[in-house]
Amino acid sequence: MPAKNVIKQYLVNGYYHLYNRGVEKREIFMDKQDEGVFLSYLKEYLTPKDTDKLHMALSDSRLSYKERVDVEKLLRINNFSSSLDLLAYCLMGNHFHLLVRQTNERTIEMFMRSLCTRYVQYFNKRHGNRVGGLFQSTYKAVLVQSEEQLWHLSRYIHRNPATKGLSLVDCPRPSSYQNYLGLVNQVWMKPGEILSYFAKSGFNSYQSFVENDVLEEESLARIPELLMDI
Repeated sequence: MPAKNVIKQYLVNGYYHLYNRGVEKREIFMDKQDEGVFLSYLKEYLTPKDTDKLHMALSDSRLSYKERVDVEKLLRINNFSSSLDLLAYCLMGNHFHLLVRQTNERTIEMFMRSLCTRYVQYFNKRHGNRVGGLFQSTYKAVLVQSEEQLWHLSRYIHRNPATKGLSLVDCPRPSSYQNYLGLVNQVWMKPGEILSYFAKSGFNSYQSFVENDVLEEESLARIPELLMDI
């Protein structure tokens, strides 16, 4: 029987919780460089690409060899900015979580194949020229069924990196939480949609919703995929 959430139901304009972990629960982000590389891939895939500007740059005779290689690389890289919105993310030592909305039926499939394949190639080369798979299996994708599930899933993702003795804002693991608080602006992140719901939520702010410990049991109950041991 296939593992839970490996078989995926892809819908146009569907919201999905995407996640995966290292094979045998091994670390997939060994240090800040690994985390930075994974985030740089997200940025490249989800920032709109101005192909006219890039082609114009290539025609500039003053361009150095390295600059030309970088521009050509950007032109070749897949771009999903027009068909996928990243609503929330966090990177943990041995796994990651992404919350996305796709506007085309197969965007997630292409996006995750590009992201994971590229990261595995980078990781294997950097860490001792290792070979073989890095992830436990193919990524999991769970269709979000309601607005409430969407809110609570974003809350879970932003609380995932919680570290004892530190506020969520100061947690060392990368997440999109600071985008939601207006402390950073990663232009490839889309927090606005979830933030717009909070006139309906009964809370004064998204921050109070996320950091209210009383909601923990309710949040977990609304995210059935978390019955799987991440």
